[in-house]
Amino acid sequence: MSPHTGFLRIQRREMEMIAVSVTGVAGRMGQNIVSAVIENPATELAGALERPGHACLGKDVGEVIRGEKTGVTVTDDPQSAFEDADVIIDFSAPDASIRNIEATAELEKAIVVGTTGFSPQHRERIKELSSRTRIVLAPNMSVGVNLLFKLVSDAARVLGDDYDIEIVELHHRHKVDAPSGTALRIAEVAAHTIGRDLDEVAVYERKGILGERKTGEIGIQSVRAGDIVGDHIVIFGGTGERIELVHRAHSRSTFARGAVRAALWLVDKPRGLYDMQDVLGLK
Repeated sequence: MSPHTGFLRIQRREMEMIAVSVTGVAGRMGQNIVSAVIENPATELAGALERPGHACLGKDVGEVIRGEKTGVTVTDDPQSAFEDADVIIDFSAPDASIRNIEATAELEKAIVVGTTGFSPQHRERIKELSSRTRIVLAPNMSVGVNLLFKLVSDAARVLGDDYDIEIVELHHRHKVDAPSGTALRIAEVAAHTIGRDLDEVAVYERKGILGERKTGEIGIQSVRAGDIVGDHIVIFGGTGERIELVHRAHSRSTFARGAVRAALWLVDKPRGLYDMQDVLGLK
């Protein structure tokens, strides 16, 4: 153990900490979130959850993320993983997230959810559960991406119907959902700002002889390749010019730090459903 690590632990004993449990701790995001919780001077790790049958069950989570031991053992039981936490951070799969939110509500805890790919039925269930607990739900926890949402809204408001809107998102080859939740949120923000129904104007693929682009379309295109963490490009194309807003994520740590920031914000809030725009004061 380094002297710096020991000093941090002494500091944490002397101050009130926010206890955080993390789900999916063996995954890429889970490992980054565990590290972010450990590194943040205002948070301490309270629990670690993984799916039943995973090879890391019963191990210290520090062994899983190739760090020093934490004293927190990986379990597949949400009750055990969440009982000592103030806030849970969940980046998993839609069905698993619903189960984790339900367990959180039963324990009267708070939860930050970064999972994407929810169905309308999932979203309705989350809304129901928010009457019993505190939830931050956001497709992207990056501070920069959430600022991008605001910039997209501002640009759409000024440019209006005179500019075509196209969104291109790029992610790693292992991502299972498309388009990304972030791209869909960008499209929702743009459509809402200019008074369009996204279900009616969204175009997710173009192939063949389609004729001219229809007025009002919002194009959303997906690229999957290599180990791209996440790029989002928003194009406002007008006559004689175009404006591009671009966000590129170089590391998953930016999402992890944003999730911890959301957890610290949420811990003393009343029951309800929030997003990162609330966390960052951008509304």
